[in-house]
Amino acid sequence: MDIGSSAFWLALLEIVWVNILLSGDNAVVIALAARTLPENQQKKAIVIGSGAAIVMRIILTLVAAKLLMLPYLKIIGAVLLVYIGVSLVNSDDEQGGHEKSHATLMSAIRTILVADLVMSLDNVVAVAAAAHGDTTLLVIGLALSIPLVIFGSTLLLSVIEKFPLIVWLGAALLGYIAGEMFVGDPVIEPRTESWAALAHMTHHQLAVTMGIAGALLVVVLGKIFVARTKN
Repeated sequence: MDIGSSAFWLALLEIVWVNILLSGDNAVVIALAARTLPENQQKKAIVIGSGAAIVMRIILTLVAAKLLMLPYLKIIGAVLLVYIGVSLVNSDDEQGGHEKSHATLMSAIRTILVADLVMSLDNVVAVAAAAHGDTTLLVIGLALSIPLVIFGSTLLLSVIEKFPLIVWLGAALLGYIAGEMFVGDPVIEPRTESWAALAHMTHHQLAVTMGIAGALLVVVLGKIFVARTKN
């Protein structure tokens, strides 16, 4: 695609816009992971985590179609998101004590990358479609999204510090995404029609129900682990 053409610039804007719309949940994870760090390392984690996540998303987008066809990949991803959600609320409770413990910069970045990897599996399909097979366009579009994701994460981090309940809401969001991801796996999806019929639901309603179940699972497990930590 010619860089001087209007089609190029329209496609570029589309990639940036789609990535912003699909990066809301990623910004939540980045902010949640960064909040466990000392203040002088929080900005560094957001910048490095966001940049590395975008690079990883570029690579994912190039092989998205093949990745999404792999059986059990989304099931594994769903389990990872539940684990990350529970870990985030557990670390938040630990910070609430008199002796405030901090995560390391590398552990926060690792959490950001793993969560972004899992949550980007579906997102990259929309980004790939917007790129129309143009790798240069894809790289430029996602690179331009980095400062916007960083801004969103930084803003959310300041809000979390004022309203700690958002940590639990963010963890529940990860559980919701995990539930929806689970039923979208190639191994599970063919069976969802019959499950939906038995429950008198549409496929979309079943996915939403599984999402809610995933959110509740993260919250319940989080409460259990927090209680055990206090004891």
